[in-house]
Amino acid sequence: MRKTAEILKDKWESVKRESEIADVGFLILRVIVLAGGYGWLAYSELPEENIRIFTSILKYFIAYCVSIYVLLFLKFERKRAIYVLSLAFDLSFVYLLTRYSGGFDSNFFIGFYLLTALHSFYYGYLFGLAVAVISTVTYMFSGNLDFTALRWTDFSLRVSFLFLIAIPLGLLSEKLRRDKEEIESLNRELLASIDELRKLQHKLIQAEKLSALGRLTADIAHEIRNPLTAIGGFARRLEKRVKAGTKEEEYAKLIASEVDRLERILRDVLSFSREAKYHLNYEDINDVARESLKAYVELCREEGIEVRMELAGDLPKILMDKDQVVQAINNLVINAVDAMTKGGTLTVRTRMEERNYINYVVFDIIDTGTGIPEEKLERLFEPFYSTKHVGHGTGLGLSICKKIMDEHRGLIRVSSTVGKGSVFSLYFPHVPAGEAFKTQCWEFNNCGIDKGGDGEVKTCPAYPNYGRICWAVAGTFCEGKARGIFAQKIGDCRKCEFFKRVVERKDL
Repeated sequence: MRKTAEILKDKWESVKRESEIADVGFLILRVIVLAGGYGWLAYSELPEENIRIFTSILKYFIAYCVSIYVLLFLKFERKRAIYVLSLAFDLSFVYLLTRYSGGFDSNFFIGFYLLTALHSFYYGYLFGLAVAVISTVTYMFSGNLDFTALRWTDFSLRVSFLFLIAIPLGLLSEKLRRDKEEIESLNRELLASIDELRKLQHKLIQAEKLSALGRLTADIAHEIRNPLTAIGGFARRLEKRVKAGTKEEEYAKLIASEVDRLERILRDVLSFSREAKYHLNYEDINDVARESLKAYVELCREEGIEVRMELAGDLPKILMDKDQVVQAINNLVINAVDAMTKGGTLTVRTRMEERNYINYVVFDIIDTGTGIPEEKLERLFEPFYSTKHVGHGTGLGLSICKKIMDEHRGLIRVSSTVGKGSVFSLYFPHVPAGEAFKTQCWEFNNCGIDKGGDGEVKTCPAYPNYGRICWAVAGTFCEGKARGIFAQKIGDCRKCEFFKRVVERKDL
């Protein structure tokens, strides 16, 4: 019993939340009709027979209203369909009132006006016109189709007002509905913009912190490295001079090992926090892959790891800073080797993939290691977050990879299965060299150009190399928040004339 009561209470709360002003208006109107009907019967001087007829009609009204509202309570999400059903009963109610109160001369004809007005406003002018037509036919039947008793002037005026009510009210309703939807859309965009602004603010704070860290690190790096080098050097000399197997040898090895770890941490922090200058040139990703793996072939052999290379032929050259990309690949290879503590297979694969209406050259690194739990994947690229044991790695390797790919306007993706291994994929956008001589997005849309005392300054995120694929690197297809001002404004790059000309019509 208590469970049923709780269900009904929850349902009632749900109905209250989803109710609109129109729903309350329909209910109040029915209450007014009921109260007015019984008040009219109480004070009218109708014959007893007519009072019985109208009392029966009001009972019919009560019965179907109760049924309608029970149905609404149970299926409130289908209220528009239920209101259409109630319209049929309302038309029959007005028909009965008109039929038994004078037919064509009945004053209850105004009920048809009310129904037409309400449903025109609620459903729009097309539905309102349909109600007006049905009301006209119903009105004709209420007079028993006795057209000899019909005053055509009065009939024409009454019927014409049905349509004069339906059309303007319906058009007004649709205008209000469109305005409401536009306001709701603007509110959603405003909330999204505020949310994005907060994220950007957080990123700016984070960037400022990292910038401060970079400046601080650069200032003290020299001071730290000198004593570290000295400590490491002395530790290795002591290791050679002390007797093998003694505690002193163990301590010397430990000091040297920790110095190496501190130097790696310092190197990673410097690499992540500094503002690197990228020099982009067209390079062959297969050559970069071979060059990167040379340094790890012997290490993999020692660890019992088989190295496979599946390099696609005839891949186009892509814009990249070779040194930075090698660093990203090295970080991924080291992580893959660390994940395969009991040996395994390291596969390096290159391929082409069409995504977001452009071609990407993809570099995959596949390992058969321990895999990464799903709940940790979201945080994988956060600075200083690591899935390794304490003391193994700085948690900056993947953050550096993401930073490098962001600067290349590319993507980094990961998929992993615990116990089976992981796949890290670097997506490099392909921009043919000839595209640089064609119209660029900032020229076509005149966006991302700031004019100041020193002349024009290009602030478009696609500038200077990606102006022909802006939707994928700075627009709404970049698998992140659109960074281009024009893309943020239109909300969908498919609406952009530049996108239509380049991708769809291919005439620009």
